[in-house]
Amino acid sequence: MMEVPRPVLKGQKALVVGIANESSIAYGCARAFRELGADLAITYLSQKAKVHVQPLAWAPKQDLQTGLLDCTADGFAKAMDISCHSLIRMARLAVPLMREGGTVFAMSYHGAQKVVPNYNMMGPVKAALEAVCRYLAYELGPQGIRVHAISPGPLKTRAASGLKDFELMLNEAAQRAPVGELVDIIDVGFACAYLATPYARRITGGTVYVDGGVNIMA
Repeated sequence: MMEVPRPVLKGQKALVVGIANESSIAYGCARAFRELGADLAITYLSQKAKVHVQPLAWAPKQDLQTGLLDCTADGFAKAMDISCHSLIRMARLAVPLMREGGTVFAMSYHGAQKVVPNYNMMGPVKAALEAVCRYLAYELGPQGIRVHAISPGPLKTRAASGLKDFELMLNEAAQRAPVGELVDIIDVGFACAYLATPYARRITGGTVYVDGGVNIMA
């Protein structure tokens, strides 16, 4: 049984963007930050808003489910804008509010580092996102702002549902994980919350895996 965490983030403010539902990684992050005492500001999707936000999905499904060679220029550009450049835009808005320092997080995936079958064009897009995190960490470090790319193992989320053979990816990850099981959204949330505490004040710029150790396996 997990012990009740101390409110080490009490008095701190956390913005969690893009909560789709209770199964989303963003929900796990919001829950973890709240349990550690942070005040939350959140953005979320609702069924009422679905018709308006669905066209802004992070990659067109037809491009997501085809090989890299066959993806369209428009689909690739849209994925880069929403899944990569959006972090730069968000950071630009957030930095003036982080006068006493802070932490910025972006969600990546192992397909940014290694070829994962069926991850297709999102691999290069997430690789670019991880590079953005490194450069932002360099630029924002003097202001006391740390930046992390978080790389969770496969999770059953709405975003992942568009990937081809995703159930197969889940099963293989569970079999290969040294800890013997998949991670869940609260594992990812508490990893992010820890990195936002003073205990992680000298950690920045890297890609942090929260995947039960799958990434170390050949």
